[in-house]
Amino acid sequence: MIFNQLTNSIRHTSETLRSYAGKAINQYLTVRNWLVGFYIVEFEQHGEDRAKYGEKLLRLLAKELKDNSLSYRNLQLYRQFYQTYPQLGHILPAFVRKNNLLDIWQSVIAILDEQPKGIVQSPIAQLQNAENQSVGIGQSLIVQFNEEFLVEPQRLLSELSYTHLVQLFPIKDPLKRAFYEIECINGCWSVRELQRQIETLYYERCGMSLSPEKLIERIKNNAEQTDIQDIIKSPFTFEFLGLKAKDVVEESDIETALITQIQDFLLELGYGFCFEARQKRILIDGEYFFCDLVFYHRVLKCHVLIDLKNKKFKHENISQLNTYVSYYKDNMRRTGDNEPIGILLCTDKSDELVKYAIAGMDNHLFVSQYLIELPKNEEWEQFIKQLKK
Repeated sequence: MIFNQLTNSIRHTSETLRSYAGKAINQYLTVRNWLVGFYIVEFEQHGEDRAKYGEKLLRLLAKELKDNSLSYRNLQLYRQFYQTYPQLGHILPAFVRKNNLLDIWQSVIAILDEQPKGIVQSPIAQLQNAENQSVGIGQSLIVQFNEEFLVEPQRLLSELSYTHLVQLFPIKDPLKRAFYEIECINGCWSVRELQRQIETLYYERCGMSLSPEKLIERIKNNAEQTDIQDIIKSPFTFEFLGLKAKDVVEESDIETALITQIQDFLLELGYGFCFEARQKRILIDGEYFFCDLVFYHRVLKCHVLIDLKNKKFKHENISQLNTYVSYYKDNMRRTGDNEPIGILLCTDKSDELVKYAIAGMDNHLFVSQYLIELPKNEEWEQFIKQLKK
């Protein structure tokens, strides 16, 4: 397989499955992402010119594909998805036949047929034997651990969204991951609920509890359940359908109005603010965050990130903004740029709480030397007073 074939295969798969998304968006999205991971891993292992691209492969792919849903970070996740859930390959033959996706299936077969002969098979086993019976993909990886702990691949595909599965990628222990899969399916957990249970060590708490059944029952009664709206509003789903980030984030009318006014206010000042993004999507470890406004300041030569809180200042607000600033410092800053600045706007604040909240932080969240080029305090105060009217 050559690089152009890899690019065309991924592009064709993405465009074809996107057209069917209205029928079964979650399943098509999950299968698309798994297949992209398959294409990438197969190229890395058996591509004729894989050595030419090496570690730059994913960045080159993202640049060539020019699709938000196939960004560098997402391509990393798709590769991890395939490596974490090879067992989904068992149900793909039936899935593609049922949904008339034989053209995509042929591209998979073609890639497998190009594998060098006389070597140990890759994780993708031959899809059909001499009797034309489906063998399934990923079979050789599944025997690494006891299959009785696995959730059936069909249940994973039909009952968990891709956004759910992303939360499980970092879990290396297959038994622990299967525990969360089962509990999530049985409890119809929302993505937020799954995140919360993982973060609060639900698996470990069950192991330590003298009565795990009672703990499970209590979690079941109090868990936040998912509904179709959660899947539809998933950033991964919106990317898959080609919608924009502003369509993903639901803001209240007042917050939307405030963001619009702040954007116009800064641009009208003429201090060098160049508008770059609104509701800027930041992907960190499979989770999306949104920064309200992003500017590039042509005088200061740095990004200015503004986060709006339509409430009184809390210490966790500055931690969130600090995360955005740190992300921009590591991933978005270019040669010659200064470190980004973070501005948090809220309805009220305690100076003492702000003092301790930012203590020890290296990022430029509130730095006086930059205030010469930023709006003067009087201008900010006048603007805030106008917003309250």
